[in-house]
Amino acid sequence: MAAAGGPPMEQLTPQEVRADRAAHADVMAALAGPLQEVARVEDRTIPGPAQPIPIRVYWPASGNNLPALVYFHGGGWVFGNIDGVDRSCRALGNASGCVVISVDYRLAPEHKFPAAVEDADAAVRYVAGHAGEFAIDPNRIAVGGDSAGGNLAAVACLMARDRGGPKICFQLLVYPVTDHADERPSMHDFAQGYFLTRAMMDYFWRHYLPKPEDGRHPHASPINAASLAGLPPAMVITAECDPIRDQGEAYAQRLRESGVPVSAMRYEGAIHVFFNLAGVIDSGRQALADAGVALKSAFRADAGAMASSSTD
Repeated sequence: MAAAGGPPMEQLTPQEVRADRAAHADVMAALAGPLQEVARVEDRTIPGPAQPIPIRVYWPASGNNLPALVYFHGGGWVFGNIDGVDRSCRALGNASGCVVISVDYRLAPEHKFPAAVEDADAAVRYVAGHAGEFAIDPNRIAVGGDSAGGNLAAVACLMARDRGGPKICFQLLVYPVTDHADERPSMHDFAQGYFLTRAMMDYFWRHYLPKPEDGRHPHASPINAASLAGLPPAMVITAECDPIRDQGEAYAQRLRESGVPVSAMRYEGAIHVFFNLAGVIDSGRQALADAGVALKSAFRADAGAMASSSTD
């Protein structure tokens, strides 16, 4: 990536970043690994708070009452789309046996905070409220995402708890952004030279937030929530050589201290985005497989709890 040259991202406009990503989409797709076949894929739109939200739905198998994962892509809330995580979503669906609903939420700076948050909440609510439309079990819906998408997944869980539903059974947080005011060691130790840089994080926040003080809001920095009690069980994946590693791990620790079951896994030697580079990074393949196992286990546990409750 470094050898490709070009100016650093923070010197480009969001529109230039998106154009550059689009120009290299085929290369990035190849780095994500082989295209896994699934039973069916469909692009749709669902109602959003301001405009229709595009989604892509992956069914790993035919049938009804399947578990589901609502997934949010990364990209600093500024770029990224459902095409960029297509291969990861296919792999997650196949590994876990769940329907994956990938959400193309609104991007900044055209749509600043809390636009992406509102879209994430609306998507989870729509999926839960229209389970039959997706052939899924409304009691076995998980949320997940990577980087900025991990932030949205975490915030969607906070919003669902605070607004009385819908029920979310699990959260898959892949190197999530959780704290706007992060000065932990990894933010300094890996500030440059490991793909994601501190300058890039500043760039993302600057475009995402209407004003810097909005970064303190729990829906921007979920680690600032007064309480994390009552949130769904979580898997938090972090990369060793990632400036936002420590804030993800701090969030996992806060969840744990709040009584939320958490599996926190740091992948040694990995960089940010490794989860979506499973075609060339071994730990990316491993993390995808681990996430699939965690999802399958969570869905099985929830189904077991429901069966036990119905017998009682």
